[in-house]
Amino acid sequence: MLIFVTNLNQKVELPEGSTAKDLSEKINMRNPNQSLGARINNADKDLSHPLADGDTITLWNFEDPEGKEIFWHTSAHVLAQAILRLWPEAKPTIGPPIENGFYYDFANLTISDADFAKIEEEVQKVVAENFQPQRMEFTNKKEALDRFAHNQYKKELIEGFEDGTISGYSQGEFFDLCRGPHLPAIGKIKAFKILKTSGAYWKADSTKEMLTRIYAISFPDRKLLKDYLFLLEEAKKRDHKLLGPKLDLFSLKEEAPGMPFIHPKGMIIWNRLIEFWRELHHKWGYVEIKTPQLMSQQLWETSGHWFHYRENMYAFEIEERHFAIKPMNCPGCMLYFKSHSHSYRELPLRISELGHVHRHEASGALSGLFRVRSFHQDDAHLFMRPSDIKPEILKVLALVEETYGAFGLPFRLELSTRPEKSIGTDEDWDIATKGLKEALDEWGQPYRINEGDGAFYGPKIDIHIKDALGRSWQCGTVQLDMSLPEKFELEYMDSDGVLKRPVMLHRAIFGSVERFFGILIEHFVGKFPLWISPLQVRVITIADRHSEYAHEVAKALKNKGLICDVDDTSESVNKKIRNAQMMQINYMITVGDKEVENKTIALRTRDNVVHGEMVLSSLIEKLEKERNDRSLESCFAKEGSHDQNHSE
Repeated sequence: MLIFVTNLNQKVELPEGSTAKDLSEKINMRNPNQSLGARINNADKDLSHPLADGDTITLWNFEDPEGKEIFWHTSAHVLAQAILRLWPEAKPTIGPPIENGFYYDFANLTISDADFAKIEEEVQKVVAENFQPQRMEFTNKKEALDRFAHNQYKKELIEGFEDGTISGYSQGEFFDLCRGPHLPAIGKIKAFKILKTSGAYWKADSTKEMLTRIYAISFPDRKLLKDYLFLLEEAKKRDHKLLGPKLDLFSLKEEAPGMPFIHPKGMIIWNRLIEFWRELHHKWGYVEIKTPQLMSQQLWETSGHWFHYRENMYAFEIEERHFAIKPMNCPGCMLYFKSHSHSYRELPLRISELGHVHRHEASGALSGLFRVRSFHQDDAHLFMRPSDIKPEILKVLALVEETYGAFGLPFRLELSTRPEKSIGTDEDWDIATKGLKEALDEWGQPYRINEGDGAFYGPKIDIHIKDALGRSWQCGTVQLDMSLPEKFELEYMDSDGVLKRPVMLHRAIFGSVERFFGILIEHFVGKFPLWISPLQVRVITIADRHSEYAHEVAKALKNKGLICDVDDTSESVNKKIRNAQMMQINYMITVGDKEVENKTIALRTRDNVVHGEMVLSSLIEKLEKERNDRSLESCFAKEGSHDQNHSE
């Protein structure tokens, strides 16, 4: 029989009755990081799954998100098996893979950091036994309930399942409820590390009992674990929750949980981001609107949010009418579109909005600027005809490249296609998906296809940026929506005189301005490039008698729009320089007797490189160019002379 292998982009001949594991061995994908599971005809399966003639198969490796998910979910089972060997009375509940690693929640278990080494040692014993996880499917829900009669948490999960296949996996003496797939053998786990433990409510419900959650991570190679632990240490140095307040950029207050206070220095960065955003959107033909934060319940019923998102919305009653603060901008833009009649000659119509939205997130989920309750979305809604889809997507991708490029953030793209539950006709989905795919093909950069992972209302392109540590962040998205134009009865007059529904794209690039701000703090470690830096230059006096000249220098810099201050305090020069470097000020100018006499300045950059005496006008010219070019590097980056401490 012939099997098409997407990893090889070719057909492979196999004997009848072969499995996905047989295929992986034939094409020599046997390493610990290879062939962790398979997608067979758009369904994820174990490698033990039999193949049939004509099947299309993708073998998931560790570098694939699906491969990591399988690897880490199997590792969660290994952790649970080790815990039960050490604490037989513990009750496993759930153990899902997460973005980096996995966790498992246990009832009837109390541990501390002191237990980590013991658990890791037991995990190694389990791994050394190299069990091959075996799948078992229950014939009915009662059989599954009987199998887990000893564990009320598993029983509660089973009782909440919809009708369908219920499965579990065994490895040695351990058996767990799980839909799979799993690794073909747990010996592929070559490195394992427990990261932390915490409390967690069952089903995230504070009215239910507290469980013990264990976070861990695993890899098919010890070097990958070493690299990851190094990355964690580097990430701690960049933590925006620490750097932001230290650099006086933002703060979070108990009086307004999840709602950041942006400080004056932070507002300088914020305003630079928004100015840049507006400049690019004007260049690419967008108009900007502003819609109300508070709109009626009726609007949210029309959009569907009231029925599907109500628990995350802030709602209340005014004069016997029900209102909600908007959790997203889309419905307001639909109302704006309906405020005029439209002709095909106006299309494509690109409408942008920096909307302030509020969403009720659980307090335990809040995290600095990354997960908040109050934030600004840089939304845009593009209305067009079907024939416009491909060219408009290409324009959006060009805008994305220009935006992220200004911050030195490379990105990758993922196309998500029609899920099982969706609205719209087959023809609508075919046109939409084809338009997105053709645009990505013409764009010419590699992209992933996530089959069946689109929104229920249309296919989408997700945009993942990579920061200085190589971490991936999903910020931008382009979503084709066939739902809202229908719900709001949007129309335009086409060239044939017939009223038609427009095709609509949702589009965001920053995603959340607050979250993007947090990413930039960590990406640059607070060392912002000059064009968005909250304090670009500091003039430092050597003695009190130099103060007047220092203020003249500062005034000349400010007159050119550069952000500058003067440190003429009585501290030592070395202390003043250290203070400026701790605040990540781009340039430090020192002035003493020689500079006053010669009407010059002495320049030092924040990396402690001294560039010596120069004419102020020459410096201003260089800094203006660096700022206006939005350069990511100092204009003196290649001119460094030597590191030194200034002697008084």
